[in-house]
Amino acid sequence: MTITTIEALLPHRGRMKLIDQILEMRNESAATVAIVTAEWPLVEQNVVSPLVLIELVAQTSGIAIGWKKLQRKESIDSRGWLVGIKKAHFKVEQIPLHTRITTYAQVQFKIENYTIIKGTSSIGTDVIADIILQVIQASDV
Repeated sequence: MTITTIEALLPHRGRMKLIDQILEMRNESAATVAIVTAEWPLVEQNVVSPLVLIELVAQTSGIAIGWKKLQRKESIDSRGWLVGIKKAHFKVEQIPLHTRITTYAQVQFKIENYTIIKGTSSIGTDVIADIILQVIQASDV
């Protein structure tokens, strides 16, 4: 596996870059780690809303898709994604600062610029969210 950085695969910077570590990259999936910090969006009174897990799944899937493009020698473009939330089931009401969250995202279906992604986020061995995203990437047209 070629070593690459998070920044090479995702356009996110500053407080919107939530992923701290890539655990695994495969053809259609990725696993990442994020540590909750006070700089994250949706943090109030030392906890973060579980809604941020949707963004973690989106960023983790961005890692998977970017990795696949690199493997096929394609360029990683900066065209944005329009993301719809097909399903989001949260098993926690809040997540404390400094919590280590592991997120796994897998491409379930893809046709042209439309992709369905299934993701899970966990704290330790406890799954805290199951999320399905529908993604449309802007085309060149």
